[in-house]
Amino acid sequence: MYFDTHAHYDDAAFDTDRDAVLRALHGEGVGCVLNPGCDVPSSRRAAALAEQYPFVWAAAGLQPEECAGAGEAEFEAVEELCKQKKVVAVGEIGLDYHWPENPPRAFQQEVFRRQMAIARKFSLPVIVHDRDAHGDAMEMVRAFPDVRGVFHCYSGSPEMARELLERGWYLGFDGPVTYKNARRAPEVAAVTPPERILLETDSPYLPPVPCRGTRNDSRNLRYIAEKLAEWKGVTAAELESVTEQNAKRLFGLEQ
Repeated sequence: MYFDTHAHYDDAAFDTDRDAVLRALHGEGVGCVLNPGCDVPSSRRAAALAEQYPFVWAAAGLQPEECAGAGEAEFEAVEELCKQKKVVAVGEIGLDYHWPENPPRAFQQEVFRRQMAIARKFSLPVIVHDRDAHGDAMEMVRAFPDVRGVFHCYSGSPEMARELLERGWYLGFDGPVTYKNARRAPEVAAVTPPERILLETDSPYLPPVPCRGTRNDSRNLRYIAEKLAEWKGVTAAELESVTEQNAKRLFGLEQ
């Protein structure tokens, strides 16, 4: 079964048919979903979904684009959520330098640092959002050598990937691996062993080919798996199996 390690089913895009979509996943070969939060309200919604559906798990965190104004109350809320059994990671956290209207970089870094400390406190993995901030993101990884996790929708270089892999991290691969302009992705996949790959959709965003222009959901994982399997010289079924075990290992869900 597929494990979608990054899908935002709390998003308003699913308000009209959320239950129907989630209940259809198992029949389409998707066994588990991890829903990360982006701020305190979405983290609470993610935790509530995880309680409602036995195959859904949650992460709690303040995403860099959504962290403006974050203070002690927000960090305390994330900590409280991390005490829940079905909250299995701190995320989505990290740095996003792409948009000039995002919170100041120094503030993003402090919010990131505080949440890495929360992950260390609770011995939880993290889900890192890194957009156009590779150098500073790596500095944070080096500052917390005892914290592990996944770089969501990995967009860094093969050299950066090698360092993350050496440090015990996982890399998340999403719909963009199927796009025509995915020039760096095959190089990153080449240096990433199957045992460190996680499959993600980032639903409702980043639909893969041939679903571009539509709302994404976890049923589209197979297109990502097929492309990665082609690059890695394995079957899609083999990649499905190993990435499911990877996710369960990282998020502490092994039986």
